[in-house]
Amino acid sequence: MSNQAHIVKTTAPNPAPPVDVLLQTARDAVENLKAQDVMALDVRGKSSVCDHMLICSGTSTRHVKAIADEVVRFAKQLDYQPLGVEGEQEAEWVLVDLGDVVVHVMLPRVREFYALERLWTVGDEAPQDAE
Repeated sequence: MSNQAHIVKTTAPNPAPPVDVLLQTARDAVENLKAQDVMALDVRGKSSVCDHMLICSGTSTRHVKAIADEVVRFAKQLDYQPLGVEGEQEAEWVLVDLGDVVVHVMLPRVREFYALERLWTVGDEAPQDAE
């Protein structure tokens, strides 16, 4: 038996693409699956968590989950692994964390209740449509 140490090579995760590429990729993904009421919010200077939020609605829990899955799939096409996905089980509100871009996919009633657009734009100009 050899006394040589076993060397295990690990690869560091790929660096995140530029924020504008991530945001456009997320927009493309949600639009690909016909998400409704797509809104992009610039939260730089307001949030230490991310620079941009993309908020959209799905017509059912199945649609919400499919849209979130599409965001993950599009991110992986950039050779980028999302940092996390939350809420897939219930699929009323699924959050996909892409680092500088956080995508919220919600049922309309959940979106109306939490009103993220109003929360992050108080005192600002109206949010921009992502289209």
